[in-house]
Amino acid sequence: MPSSTSENEVPKIPDVSLAHHRFIAQYGPEDQRDDAKQQLLREIEAKNMAPFYKYLTEALKLPFDSTLYARMEAANKEELQRFDDKAQDAEQNMGETEVNEALLGKADYYAMIGDKENALEKYNDLLTKSITPGTRIDIVFALVRIGFFYDDNVMVRSNIDKLKELVEQGGDWDRRNRLKAYEGVYLMSIRDFKGAARQFIDTLSTFTSTEMMSYQDFVKYAVLTSVISMQRVDIKKKVLDSPEILEVISDIPYLEDYMTSLYNCNYAQFFRALANIEQTHLRTSRYLYPHVRYYVREMRIVAYAQLLESYRSLTMASMAQAFGVTEEYIDRDLYKFIAAGRLNCVIDRVNGVIETNRPDAKNAQYQTVIKQGDLLLNRIQKLSRVIDV
Repeated sequence: MPSSTSENEVPKIPDVSLAHHRFIAQYGPEDQRDDAKQQLLREIEAKNMAPFYKYLTEALKLPFDSTLYARMEAANKEELQRFDDKAQDAEQNMGETEVNEALLGKADYYAMIGDKENALEKYNDLLTKSITPGTRIDIVFALVRIGFFYDDNVMVRSNIDKLKELVEQGGDWDRRNRLKAYEGVYLMSIRDFKGAARQFIDTLSTFTSTEMMSYQDFVKYAVLTSVISMQRVDIKKKVLDSPEILEVISDIPYLEDYMTSLYNCNYAQFFRALANIEQTHLRTSRYLYPHVRYYVREMRIVAYAQLLESYRSLTMASMAQAFGVTEEYIDRDLYKFIAAGRLNCVIDRVNGVIETNRPDAKNAQYQTVIKQGDLLLNRIQKLSRVIDV
């Protein structure tokens, strides 16, 4: 596990873990929702997050405590006045650097208490000033975190694009690695699991982005995105044999069983692990929750295809036994995937046999060319009709 020195630690502004609690309070398992609400309210009161309190009570339809809100709002005004006084003093007695530091502190405070509009305004004002390249990059990182905090993928994407340009112009090693971790989270949230896995695996040994998530969560996401997107040989090399993953995976429920059972072809154990992964990790992650059905479906296809690759034909009874399910379940599940063209096999229900009909590489390429050629011809015909009109 990579060690994080204090100089590499970034303040949790805004605290993304609060967005996790908000998600659990809204969409998480019923038995976790009340606890998530209580954790949110405790953090809000401890940090005097008046703007976020107002936003949260509206989002979750919670009772609004006007006395608590007034007390927190007063504390916010007092703290913001301190930043104004500091900026004014710096303007009169110091230099531009000290003025910008005070303004950055005020922007950070707005972000910390959940005042999105004012935080964005103050950060963007600072980006127009003469500041160091490192400070500019750190501000855009803060904008990305605000986007993650409010589930604003458009904001996250646009600021990640800015970060790529800034880092190329003068980002240090730590900021380059941090950008990979942030982009991995973004790609995972939009279902680009292959891109996310690449970024996660690249930064496993250099992870320092604890302001976004714990290292255990980072490993969890690295495994989940890798298993669904990588070839078997790459999973062995980059995941199963990774010392960074092996160091902590036993502390993450069900994850070790999940990745090893699939690789070792223990399909009944894999199906049980997949069910546990769905309930424990997919449905409790605000990044993966929108993709739960897709993820579970794709992993079933991966497992079925892996078994079928080893046989020209096998009985439905033996396949059902391998997966620890009934023949009726296998029949229904395979039928959907065969009809959709996701599995290359046919079911002989009368004889209770599944026969594989995998095309060879040349046939597969030929079919792809035919399909793409037909698509191109259709588009040309449509275009010609428009031109004729």
